[in-house]
Amino acid sequence: MKTDIGIKEQDTKVVAGLLNKLLADENVLYTKVRNAHWNIEGPDFHAQHIFFEELYSELAEIIDEVAERVRAIGHYAVGTMKEFLELTQLTEMKYKKNDSQGFIAELLNDYESLIISLREDIKLAEEHNDAGTEDFLVGLLEKHEKTAWMLRSHLR
Repeated sequence: MKTDIGIKEQDTKVVAGLLNKLLADENVLYTKVRNAHWNIEGPDFHAQHIFFEELYSELAEIIDEVAERVRAIGHYAVGTMKEFLELTQLTEMKYKKNDSQGFIAELLNDYESLIISLREDIKLAEEHNDAGTEDFLVGLLEKHEKTAWMLRSHLR
């Protein structure tokens, strides 16, 4: 059934595109945080293991919300690893050491990249008359800024 929510089809298509790119980024970030959770080593293992679990749990909720927003505006969410890797701006990393400083620095870089992209996405959602997505992205921006601050606070 056609979605009739007061936004033109060409506008929802653009917004769905940016949301699907965001969905890819969030899924790649989720996988990187899970990797950190599973493979962290060092004297701070226990605390970091728990911290990374909190991060990936929050990302799991975010992923679901992004996908549901794509559906709410009448489009389909991407859902394969192939699509995620084609759409993401993030890169995979092979770590030399599985220590918290390395994992955290890499994850901080990813969160900051997403924050910068979210600022542009918010403008784009506004330009395409999608106040709901704009509001959703502002909330997500705030969550990611807080997480970036927490990650930054772990680094020497």
